[in-house]
Amino acid sequence: MNDSFGRVLTLLLGLAAGAVLGWMAGRVLGASGVGMACGAALGVALTASIDALRAERLMKWLRGPQTQPAPRDTGFWGETGYRVEKALRGREQELAAERERLALFLQAIDASPNGVLLLDADERIEWCNARAADHFGLDPVRDQRQLVTNLLRTPAFVSYLQRGEYEAPIEFTSPRGHATIQVIVRPYGAGQKLLLSQDVTDRERMESMRRDFVANVSHEIRTPLTVLSGFVDTLASVPLSATEQPRVLALMRQQTSRIQSLVDDLLTLAQLEGSPRPSSDQWLPGDALVARVFSEAELLSAGRHEMTVDAQPGLEVAGIESELTSAMTNLLGNAVRYTPEGGRIAVQWQVRAADGCAVFEVRDNGIGIAREHMPRLTERFYRVDGSRSRDTGGTGLGLAIVKHVAQRHGGELEMQSEPGKGSVFRLVLPAARVRTRVAPVKAPIVSAPASIHRDR
Repeated sequence: MNDSFGRVLTLLLGLAAGAVLGWMAGRVLGASGVGMACGAALGVALTASIDALRAERLMKWLRGPQTQPAPRDTGFWGETGYRVEKALRGREQELAAERERLALFLQAIDASPNGVLLLDADERIEWCNARAADHFGLDPVRDQRQLVTNLLRTPAFVSYLQRGEYEAPIEFTSPRGHATIQVIVRPYGAGQKLLLSQDVTDRERMESMRRDFVANVSHEIRTPLTVLSGFVDTLASVPLSATEQPRVLALMRQQTSRIQSLVDDLLTLAQLEGSPRPSSDQWLPGDALVARVFSEAELLSAGRHEMTVDAQPGLEVAGIESELTSAMTNLLGNAVRYTPEGGRIAVQWQVRAADGCAVFEVRDNGIGIAREHMPRLTERFYRVDGSRSRDTGGTGLGLAIVKHVAQRHGGELEMQSEPGKGSVFRLVLPAARVRTRVAPVKAPIVSAPASIHRDR
């Protein structure tokens, strides 16, 4: 309304100015009426020409890229240019903000641990993140607008996509063959599809390990329970002689002890997996731990082996006493069980000069282990020779416990073995958890060797 009024006012002012000029010219020439009419016409023409020029300049700016400011004229066309430019700049800012939000959204999807693949109504790839490209063996840029079934030809996936029943996910091996991929499809928009993919290789492996674990536990417990059940039935139905009864009771006690050992090891593993990481401010005397574990191993050996120990005095280790004792006991117990009578078992506890780590080493000249078995020794219930392991009283969980203890304390388990030449197992604890005793406990002064050495 104001713009129209201003434009009319400008036209009237032009007419008035032209009329005044024409009247003045007519008085000079003696024809004031004709001069006034001519002046008015001239004023109208001048006003129209200026108005047309301003309109043309605005149209020229509108036809261009609008990178420069709009013409800064007065009046209607100047106001129109300003309003148009303001609206365009506002729209450009909104579009820039939308593009930025879209870019951030795509970056967030790209950072997702799951794969995201967008398909149009013709099942052509519109966009995919890096994870989906890795799962399906795609190139996020090169493969855009390509039919997904031309690039991913796994029969199970093609059938799933074409069947149109997407309630349940599907699993198949990735095109590169190194992973198991789970895919679920969600339709959206006008026939478009959202594909979500996930690498479930670790989950499948853990599920397989869980099934194997349950099966192994069931088997390990069922065997001694069957023996015990048979003996109980025998005792209930058959009178045993004074000679047979001690033998049967001894076998029952042996199977009971076997079940107890298995339950204890299972509880130890469960506690290791569910407990917080050991603190680094609880210091334990390492030589005392080694001496206690070595004494227990001597009792297990019962004089059947030549056993020596060399423990560096004054070393302290930060950790949980029960866990470290369990790991050391398992290593020494294995050496006693799998070293034939008359064999040698040597134990060392010292700081390794190369890196400052504390090393608990058990070395024997027993039966040894073939190289193909070494990578699987720390698996639960894995046995090189199942029948021999059961005869020696092992549960198949000892090295799994040692590995867990080492990892929880930031260390590692090192293993070396050769059939017929024996084995070396090392529990290595990091230098950050090792120190030399700073304040020895006061005790009566006695002469003691720097290392403990016992022979059997």
